[in-house]
Order: sequence, then structure tokens, then C-alpha cells
Amino acid sequence: MSTQDRSEDRPSSREDDAESTEEKDTALDRVILEGIPRLHRSTPDLLATGAVAGVEVGFGVLALLTVEHLTGSRLLAALAFSIGLIALRLGHSELFTEGFHIPVMVVAAKEATVGQLLRLWGGTLVGNLVGGWLLAWLIAVGLPDLHEAAGTSAREYTAALDGRAFVLAILAGGAITLLTRMQQGTENDVAKIVAAVAIAFVIVGTGLLHSVLDTLIIFVAIHAGEPGISYGTWLPWFGLVVAGNLVGGLVLTTLLRVVRSRERLQQWRAAGPDPAESDR
Repeated sequence: MSTQDRSEDRPSSREDDAESTEEKDTALDRVILEGIPRLHRSTPDLLATGAVAGVEVGFGVLALLTVEHLTGSRLLAALAFSIGLIALRLGHSELFTEGFHIPVMVVAAKEATVGQLLRLWGGTLVGNLVGGWLLAWLIAVGLPDLHEAAGTSAREYTAALDGRAFVLAILAGGAITLLTRMQQGTENDVAKIVAAVAIAFVIVGTGLLHSVLDTLIIFVAIHAGEPGISYGTWLPWFGLVVAGNLVGGLVLTTLLRVVRSRERLQQWRAAGPDPAESDR
């Protein structure tokens, strides 16, 4: 089969019968087409995109800690943190937990490999942590008034290494993947911002555990020298929360989407990968 024939056979390139094509199929096509370039990025691009996301979430953490320090209200702090999620969307950077839906659908359509997915997750997470670590250091050095708020939250996080913490991490993974799904389903920037504010309120306001967001708060506390907080206390907590976020994002949201879109995914797999992407 020629390159042109294979490209024209891709589901997104066909003029399907309107009576047999559901809206969910069109939505899946958009997901896959958006996700293919993400999984084929070069390693430097992948790390840089992740680092930028870490910095952007760090500004959300700055807003969160400031509002919590001044008001003592976690709910108001949750709304303040939404600036971080808004920046992620409008700045087209990538958070580790944003890779639980779109990239998985790309792999399910056989437009990328599991190895490329693991590379995306690992590179993005490393970039998030590096960028976030840097901004956390700047916050700790420049705003000592926020040390106590960061230390209090960090001690609460790292003291909880139990089943409840794992469940809170599962819920956070499901919530952030839901945000990805909501934002991908609309072209309206206002709707995307509203979704970001809503999910920020759900994650921070209800005390869910997010591997990158909460790690940045812990990093501020570590840089500030807050008692009881160190990389040694952070690492076991981080492993637990990453696992929970993965379960929440993949099982609560993505797995059901794979089952729901299985027929369209079979069409993508039958068409084969785009030759242009395979040649990269």
C-alpha cells in the first residue's frame, strides 16, 4: 500500500457516513491527532516542555501559599492555585498527569508504542520536578513569610503513608485526567479556563494528593529548612502518590474511554501508523 493510500485510509481522513459516525468518534480522532506529536517529540523538547510546566505550576503554588498564608482558607487558596492550571493550558506545556488520557489513546490506536509512552511519562515527570524545584527555591528564598504555610502542608502530606493517602491520590489522578478530557472537548478558551478553575478547586480544596503540585509545596519547605521535611521523607510519599495518580487517571477515566471507543480504535489500528510520523 502506498503512503498516500495509507494516509487516506486513516479514520480522520475519511468522509464517513453521518448516520454511522458518532460524535464520540470525531472526538477520538481529535484526541489522537493532538497526541501523536506529543509522543514523537525529541528528548530535549520533551524535557523542556516538562520543565516549563513545572515552573508554571510553581506560580500556582506561589498563589496558593500566599492566599493560604494571608487568609488561612484552603478553599480560597484552591481558587488561587487555578492560575497554574490555566497557564498550563494556555501555554501549551505539559504536566506528568496530563499524559494519562490523550497519549494512551494514541498508543491504543497503534500510532505510537508503549516505549514512547513510558518515555513521555518519564521525561515529562523529570522536567516537571526540575522546573518546579527551581521555582520552589526562588519562592523559599524570596518569600520567607510563606515558609510556615509550606512546612505545615508538607508535614501533613509526608506523614500520611497509608491507604487513605493512596485513595486521595487515585481521586486526584482521575480529576486531572477529567480536566484534560474536558478541555480537549472544546475549542472555547473561556470554557477551558472555567474547567481549570473547577478542577483546581476540587483537587486543592478537598485535599486530594497530586504528585507534582504537592511535591512543589514540599520542595518549598525543604528549601526553607522546615523541621521534619527532607528528600528522605518526600521520596516514599512521592512514590505512593505517583502510583495512585496513575491508577486514578488510567482506570477511572481512560480505561472506560478505551472501551467506549473500541470500534473507532480498531479502525485506526487497521489503517496503520502515519508514514510521516514513522519516518521521524
